[in-house]
Amino acid sequence: MDVSIVVPLYNQLAYTKICLQSLTSTIDTGTIILAIDNCSTDGTWEYLSSREDISAIRNETNLGCAGAWNQGVRATDSEWVVILNNDVILSTGWLEGLHSFAAEGNYDIVSPAFREGEYNYDMNTYASEFVRRMGNVARRGAADGICFMVRRRVFATIGLFDENFRIGQYEDADFFRRAAGAGFRLGMTGRSFIHHYGSVTQKALKKMSGARPYEAENRAYFRSKWGLNRWRLLREQQLNKWRALFWRTMEKVRYGHTLKERWVDGRLRYY
Repeated sequence: MDVSIVVPLYNQLAYTKICLQSLTSTIDTGTIILAIDNCSTDGTWEYLSSREDISAIRNETNLGCAGAWNQGVRATDSEWVVILNNDVILSTGWLEGLHSFAAEGNYDIVSPAFREGEYNYDMNTYASEFVRRMGNVARRGAADGICFMVRRRVFATIGLFDENFRIGQYEDADFFRRAAGAGFRLGMTGRSFIHHYGSVTQKALKKMSGARPYEAENRAYFRSKWGLNRWRLLREQQLNKWRALFWRTMEKVRYGHTLKERWVDGRLRYY
């Protein structure tokens, strides 16, 4: 499997350690892991420097998700590139599941199923049961910025991530939209399962005093770029709402799980 894994980082060292530990324990030795440190101040770079099994790039300023992702794509030459958040835990076989799904269905961008929120369950037991039930379940035309694997030819055709999206938010949606418009196949699969704590870095950034409202700025840029006036936006939102309702209803009724799950207020919710 010719693949490189790119992990952008900005502080949140505790989550990074958990992520990289699970990552190195679930992939073949020799798989390239490239961490991009966006000028962290919490010891992240020192930790990365101590890991001989991980390649790393340190930025003097925070280039945001799009900038770091582009660095990772440019610094690698593998057929596949995985873009991975650092607030995740990977299960055994997650990468093989993504690759087999992509190969069999000729997909160009693929994402795993995931459970979000509190990490209050046994990962391997849950993931094994989940994949057994959901291995043949797919959401065609969908991908998620938490974790996605991209075939190199997609970048060659549509270009890299748009760095006009500052810090984070919407750069993934923009990329998926461009890829779909160019005829590439996107899909989300139950063959691969990960845990996502839930936008840890973004939440921390929003709490910083004096921070610019980058999410609102990115939203406005995204809508302007794609000509999403009020009526087009409303139409797309309704279509996405009904599509998500169909997916989760069918999945939950038939398999007892959905490809997106979240622990909220003491119970598991389905999306």
